Amino acid sequence: MDFDIVIVGGGLAGLALAAGLRRAKLSLALVEGRAPAFAAEWDSRVYAISPANAAFLDGLGAWRHMDAARMEAVHSMEIHGDEGGRLEFSAYESGVSELAWIIESSLMQRELWESVKRQGNLDLLCPARPQALSLAPEGARLTLDDGRQLNARLIVGADGAESWTRAAAGIDARFDPYDQLGVVANFATELPHHGTAWQWFRCREGVLAWLPLPGNRISMVWSAPEELGRELLALDAAALCARVAAAGDYKLGALELITPAAGFPLRLMRAPRAVAPRLALIGDAAHTIHPLSGHGINLGFQDARVLAEVLAARPAHIDCGDFALLRGYERARKEDVVTLQTMTDSLHDLFGPSAGSLTRLRNFGLNLTNTLPVVKSLLVRYALAS
Repeated sequence: MDFDIVIVGGGLAGLALAAGLRRAKLSLALVEGRAPAFAAEWDSRVYAISPANAAFLDGLGAWRHMDAARMEAVHSMEIHGDEGGRLEFSAYESGVSELAWIIESSLMQRELWESVKRQGNLDLLCPARPQALSLAPEGARLTLDDGRQLNARLIVGADGAESWTRAAAGIDARFDPYDQLGVVANFATELPHHGTAWQWFRCREGVLAWLPLPGNRISMVWSAPEELGRELLALDAAALCARVAAAGDYKLGALELITPAAGFPLRLMRAPRAVAPRLALIGDAAHTIHPLSGHGINLGFQDARVLAEVLAARPAHIDCGDFALLRGYERARKEDVVTLQTMTDSLHDLFGPSAGSLTRLRNFGLNLTNTLPVVKSLLVRYALAS
């Protein structure tokens, strides 16, 4: 089977890339182990989607088909330090309609999956899993576990932080554990949130975020030290609700659990390169960041957008697996990725237990930034465009 491009991984980044190439004169295959499950209950894995990526998804035709009843706009955000520090952002004051959209991962994946299923230049190979990869000057070959062989001019790894594709290509990524668990759950709230997102930086308890969901509901992401994370996961529903409500200063009154808590280890992953001859990496296969910024999938969507643009705009005589062409994609994405990785890593360190001596300084910094409209505007503009 011969293709121009084979995408390994049918997560959000891989599907977005495939959809972004729907009008390109390229033959595509997407390899995925299993189709996404479409559950009726609320998904505990949610993302804060920037306006720039909402526009990208709209350009792909997916945004308009998402269930508006399961999406919530963020109109304001409050960030609290561990000793009186406070920083506030407002969509109204920034002259925009919303700061972000809070959307379930499964909702976005479902719409993108349905979109690429109807795509004329794409073969959706599912269920299918890669078994062997060969990269050569004349082309690439991906062998699947059922014996099928896919010949391509370009292989794209979009298969997550534990990327099989990245490892098979001999790219050794560096993982730096944060010694934290990301604990996620959804709650019904006693009081309305009015489209507000909250974030608390706690020296010894990590970073707690409440993200607004439609109605009186929130999604919690608690980046907690491992011991605390395990303690939270062991609590029964009533005890967890009480603990989370107290940690959030009862901003929304009493809480009721609607999605059981789940946890996952947090790590920073840096790959030495995102491209090689006939290979490109996107999304978590290329980089991961701490979830405190909420920008992980935004980076992945921008990877997909830029790579799709580079491939679609290439001159007809240029091979889509040409290394110089792929280097252009890598250079275009490097600054954004390094900036966010450095920023989130630094914030994690600044508010970590080992930085206890900096308590006054970091809280002073939050309060000072809150009084500087120009600085706040620059931060908002960067977040909107990322």
